[in-house]
Parts: sequence; structure tokens; C-alpha cells
Amino acid sequence: MEIKIGIQNVSREIVLESDQTSDDVAALVSEALAKGTELRLKDEKGRVVIVPGNALGYVELGGEKARSVGFAAL
Repeated sequence: MEIKIGIQNVSREIVLESDQTSDDVAALVSEALAKGTELRLKDEKGRVVIVPGNALGYVELGGEKARSVGFAAL
């Protein structure tokens, strides 16, 4: 699933692909906003993205993975 994170006062957004479900991510975002703690998300490659909860502007949860283009799509 594609996740886009907008941060306050930053023009670029963070985009990552994650194996987590949208419900899991939504729960983590809600907890980070309610408690003012950091938002920790893990991408497909095992990297961890940490964003301060009080700096979140928005979080956009996309659908499933986009289809591959080219011969890999076969």
C-alpha cells in the first residue's frame, strides 16, 4: 500500500510503500496525533520512517500496489 505523509511547513511529502494494512496505519496515525508521540512506519524494504506526531499535516493511505509496467507485469 502506498502511504503519503505531509509534514507541516515542509513542501515535500514522504512517500513509501508498506505491507501494513490501512487499518493498522490509521490506528498508528490516530495514536500519534492523540498522544503527541512519534509516528513509526516500516516500508517494504525494512526501513523505518519516523515523523513527530505534532508535525503531521496529513496522511494519505493509497490502495494496493500499482501494477508494474513493462515485462515484469506478465
